[in-house]
Amino acid sequence: MLLSWCKLKIKAGLCLNKCVFIAAGATPDSFRRCSYYIKNMDNSSQLFQYILSGLSNGAIYALIGFGFAIIYNATGIINFAQGEFVMLGGMLTLFFLALLHFSLIPAIVLAILISTVVGIAFERLAIRPLKNAPPLSMVIITIGASILIRGIAMLVWGKDTSAVPSFSGNDPLYIAGATILPQHLWIFAITLLIIAANKLFFNYSIVGKAMRACAYNSQAASLVGINVKTMVLLSFVISSAIGSMAGIIIAPLTMTSFDVGVMLGLKGFCAVIIGGMSSGLGTIMGGLLLGLLESLGAGYISASYKDAIAFIILLLILFVRPEGLFKQKETERV
Repeated sequence: MLLSWCKLKIKAGLCLNKCVFIAAGATPDSFRRCSYYIKNMDNSSQLFQYILSGLSNGAIYALIGFGFAIIYNATGIINFAQGEFVMLGGMLTLFFLALLHFSLIPAIVLAILISTVVGIAFERLAIRPLKNAPPLSMVIITIGASILIRGIAMLVWGKDTSAVPSFSGNDPLYIAGATILPQHLWIFAITLLIIAANKLFFNYSIVGKAMRACAYNSQAASLVGINVKTMVLLSFVISSAIGSMAGIIIAPLTMTSFDVGVMLGLKGFCAVIIGGMSSGLGTIMGGLLLGLLESLGAGYISASYKDAIAFIILLLILFVRPEGLFKQKETERV
């Protein structure tokens, strides 16, 4: 089983470092056999494998980017603490499963609820009292909140890296010469469900339309009777819940620890920048594009550059098209 896990990780371009495999329990001989296995895959199978892995990672980045976009559109704040809600989702699920011996569904529900409560406390204690502060001050506050949440998590759960059990086993599925784990299917399904639910909520519910009105013009929304403060609070609720869910569904593949939210949060930020800071199709496309480029780069160039690819893309987008690749053109009536 461990050898199969190592093969899957190598094929997916997720971990090509020998130390990672040995830390996960693999022997050096297992690592050599896995390396031989991937090197002897044909090119088309390798390409399809990298695409599957990239789409899976990209779906996670899109979900995290959703959280950034929802808060930004409601408040104008870039919440750099968003990655810590991803971390909380995975760590709290592991806590309830491993230490309190809850079953999977109650553990997930409690993890999302607690992460949401943290998001509410963050908005009430840090954001609302300083709502008129300069943008730079608000960014510094979110970074400080990120450090605080990460530090508390380190004190509570320690620095160890642990794996959350897969939702439905580890037996791989084979598609066109490539291998996919059942957890990848869970990622795709839950991501599609969340995207559809957000689409319905923001387009057809009264509360969702009120949030969109606040995002467009908070003063006008207030004049027509919309409670802007409540809408801002609700944006933090939705953002923290989506972030924690992203952390839960990715944890069985990448493992989780107190500091996983830093890199995942930054990649989610890259996805939403590519998408033009929208909470719609742009962020989805941005996340998928980032995941694909990252996976292909790790597979065909070097896994050492896997994380750097995201920041190279971010810098290129900011230089060439700072409004985002998928930003819709807006017209203004005069």
